[in-house]
Amino acid sequence: MSGWSGQLLLGLVVLLGATVQRLAGLGFALVAAPVLVLLLGPNSGVTLANFAALAISAVGLAGSWRQVRPGAMLPLMAAAVCTVPAGAWVAATVPTPELLVGIGVLVTAAALLVIRGVRAAALRGVGGAVVAGATSGLMNSAAGVGGPAVSLYAVNSGWTAREFVPNAQLYGVVVNAFSLAVKGVPQLNPPAWGLVTVALAGGAVAGRLLTTRVPEPRARTVVLGLALAGGVSTLVKGVSGL
Repeated sequence: MSGWSGQLLLGLVVLLGATVQRLAGLGFALVAAPVLVLLLGPNSGVTLANFAALAISAVGLAGSWRQVRPGAMLPLMAAAVCTVPAGAWVAATVPTPELLVGIGVLVTAAALLVIRGVRAAALRGVGGAVVAGATSGLMNSAAGVGGPAVSLYAVNSGWTAREFVPNAQLYGVVVNAFSLAVKGVPQLNPPAWGLVTVALAGGAVAGRLLTTRVPEPRARTVVLGLALAGGVSTLVKGVSGL
C-alpha cells in the first residue's frame, strides 16, 4: 500500500467491513479481507482482518452479552482454537500467488455456500459444531474468513438472526484473539493505524444505526455480493502472479 489513495482505500474498506460486522454479527472478513490482502499482502491483510473483526465483535458483544448461549458456542470455539495454528502455518509457508488463489477460492466458495443455504445433517448438533468450528478456525487463521462455516452451522441448527448475532460476536472475539496470539498484530505505520481506528469507530456507529433500518435480506444480499466480487478479484490477482 502506498500513497494517500491507498490509505484512503484502506480506511473505506475497514469502514465498510466494520459496518457490515456490526449489522450482521459476522461479515467483516468476507467483505474486507480480499481487498485488504490485495492492499497489504496476504499476511498483513489477513492479520488486519482478524484484528478488526475482533475489535468490532467486542463492541457489539458489550451490548448483547446477556443473549449469548455459552453452552452452544463452546464446541464451536474449542474446535476452532485447535485448528488456528494449522491455518497460521499455511499462511506463513505458502507462496503469495498460491495463497492469493487459495483465499480467492475460499471466499468465493464460502459466499456461494451461504447464498445457497446449504443443508447437511453433518452440520447439526455437537458434531456439526465441531466440524464447523474446526473449518472456521482454519479458514480464519489462514485467510481471515471464518464466518461462513459458523453461519452454515447456525442455519442448519435453526437459529434465528436475533439469536445468531450475539453468539457470532462472542465467537469473533475468542477466535480472532487466538489467531492474533498465534500470528501477532498487524504491522502498519502510525497513519494507517489512525485510519483503521477511525474507520472501526465509524463502522460501529453506522452498523448500529442501520440495524433497525435495513431489512435483513437486503443487507445479506449486499454483503454476499461484495464478498463474491472480492473473492473473484483476489483469485484473478493470484492466478496472474503464478
